[in-house]
Amino acid sequence: MGHNVVYKEQILPIAQDPFQNITTVLICQNILLRTGISHILSGTRFDITEQTGDLSTLSTFPEGVPVLFLICDGRSTSDYAQTVKDLKDQYPHARVVALADNMDPQEIVQICKEGLDGFCTTTMDRHAIVKALELVMLGETFIPGSVGLDLLDQIQSNQAGGLGRTVSFTSAKDPALLLNKLSEREAQILRCLTQGSSNKLIARELGVAEATVKVHIKAILRKVKAVNRTQAAMWAAGHFAPAQESSSLVPGE
Repeated sequence: MGHNVVYKEQILPIAQDPFQNITTVLICQNILLRTGISHILSGTRFDITEQTGDLSTLSTFPEGVPVLFLICDGRSTSDYAQTVKDLKDQYPHARVVALADNMDPQEIVQICKEGLDGFCTTTMDRHAIVKALELVMLGETFIPGSVGLDLLDQIQSNQAGGLGRTVSFTSAKDPALLLNKLSEREAQILRCLTQGSSNKLIARELGVAEATVKVHIKAILRKVKAVNRTQAAMWAAGHFAPAQESSSLVPGE
C-alpha cells in the first residue's frame, strides 16, 4: 500500500480534527532559522517536538499520530531527494515539506518523486505557510502557484525550442503507454488541467456537464497514478508531446 493511501486511510481522519496537534520536527542545522520557524509556528497546531540537523538522532513516533517533517536547510537537489526518501522509508505515515529561499521548479518535481509533500518559499506570508502546511496534512501536495507557472513556462519554452526536455512526476510506467490508455476526452481535460482551468471552465469549453468533467478527472488520476489534479497537471505538462498540445478541443461528448 502506497504512502499516500496509508496516510489517507489511517492518519487523515485524525489530522482533520482542528483540535489535534501535529507533531512537527524541524530538520535544520541553522539555529537562527530554527528559532524563526519556531516563532512562526508558535500558537498553531504544529507543535515542534524536535529540532535537529541529523536524521540519526530522530525519535520514534507512535503509529496513528500525524507527524510533519519540515526541512529548512539549504541543500542540493540530490541531498533533498535522499533526505526525503530516508524520512519516508523510516516514517511512512509522515508528511514532508521543504522550506527554502528558492528552487528550480524542475528540481522540486524531482524531489517530489521521492515523496516530498509540499514546498514553501521563505517569501511566503506566515499565515500562508501555516495554511500550506494544513493543506499538506489534509493529504494534498502543495507548491506555490508561481512555481507551477514557472514550471509550465520552462516546459513550453523547451518544447518551442525543440529541446525535447521532459519532466516526469511519476516514472513507474512508460509515459507513452499511460497516454495511450487515456481516451481522447481525458487527454483534452488533462491538457486543460495543465493550464490551471477549473472544472466549470473545462465543462464550458468542452460543452459537457461539470459532473462529467469530475468523472473524467477521477479516471485520469487513476490512470496516471496521481493523487490530485496538481500532480496530474505536472505529469501531463512533462509528457504531452508538442503535437498533442496543439490538438484542438472538440465540444460535446
